[in-house]
Amino acid sequence: MDAVLVNSPRETSRFLTKNFVRLALSFSCALLAANQAAARYSGGGATVGGGTPGEAAKAVAFADVPELQAGFRLLYEQRFPEARQTFLGWEEGHPDDPFGDAAVAASYLFEELYRQGVLTSDFFLNDKKLVRGIDGKPDPERMKAFYSALDHTREIARARLRSNPNDPEALFSLTLASGMQADALSILERKQVESLKHIKEADTTAQKLLAQEPDAADAWLALGVAHYIIACLSAPKRFVLRFGGIHGDRKLGMEELSRTANDGRYLKPFAKIMLALAARREKQDDLARNLLRDLNEEFPSSPLIVAEYARVSGD
Repeated sequence: MDAVLVNSPRETSRFLTKNFVRLALSFSCALLAANQAAARYSGGGATVGGGTPGEAAKAVAFADVPELQAGFRLLYEQRFPEARQTFLGWEEGHPDDPFGDAAVAASYLFEELYRQGVLTSDFFLNDKKLVRGIDGKPDPERMKAFYSALDHTREIARARLRSNPNDPEALFSLTLASGMQADALSILERKQVESLKHIKEADTTAQKLLAQEPDAADAWLALGVAHYIIACLSAPKRFVLRFGGIHGDRKLGMEELSRTANDGRYLKPFAKIMLALAARREKQDDLARNLLRDLNEEFPSSPLIVAEYARVSGD
C-alpha cells in the first residue's frame, strides 16, 4: 500500500467513517484527471473555461470551482447549514449540472451521519455497529430532503447521458448518488439487503468512469470504502454479497483510499479520515496518527478531528 501523508482540506472528520458502501464515492477528479477529462469532455451543463482559447472547457466536477470548494470546506467543518446554502446558491445558477444537487444531498446525509454519531472511531471500530447500523431512526425531515436532492441529481444526470452516454460528470454524479443512498439504507435505515442494489449501481458507474478517466482520483474513494468495509463483515454476510457479485478486500480497499487521499479533489479529506479509521482497525497506528495529525493541523476548529486525533495520540 502506498504511504499517505495528509495535507487535508479540512476536517474530513465526520464524514464517511464506516460506509457499508461507498459513501463518498466519486465526487471529482484529481489534477491529472481534470486535464484529461477536459480534453475529452463533450457533455452539456456547466463548465469552467480553460486557459488558452483552444483549450477545452472542464466539467465542474473535475475543476477547482471556488464556490464548491468553499462549500465542501464548510461541510468538513460540520457547518452543515452554511455548506448547504453555498451548494444551493451554486446549484441555482447551474440548473443543468447534477453535481450541485449531489453536493446538496451530501450535506443532508453527512449531517445525519454526524448527528447519529456515525462519523467517529467509536462507531467505526465497533464491529456490531459497523455491520448493523445506528440504533434508533434518522431524522425524517432531513432524510426527505436528502432523497429529494438524490432524485434531482439522477434526473439531470440521466438527461445528460441521453445526449452523451459517456458524460463523465453525469457518471460521477450517478455514482455518488448510488453510493450515498446505499450508505443511508445500510447505516441509517438498517436495510442492508436493499442497499445491495445501489452498491452494485455505484460500482458499475464508478468503473465506467474510471475506464475513461483512470486518474479520476476521487472516484476511488467509493470503491475503496466498499472493498474495505465488506471485507470486515462476517463470513456469512460476505458469502451473500459475493453471491451477488460484490467482493471485499482490505488491502485493496486501503490502496484505493490512498489514491484519493493523495490525489483527490473534493473528496480528499473523506479519504484521509477513512484511511485513518481503517488504519486503526488494522493496528497501523503510525499511519492513523500521521493522517489525523495533518488533518488536525489543517482543521483545528473541527471538534471531531480534534477528538479523533486526541484518541489516537493517547493510545
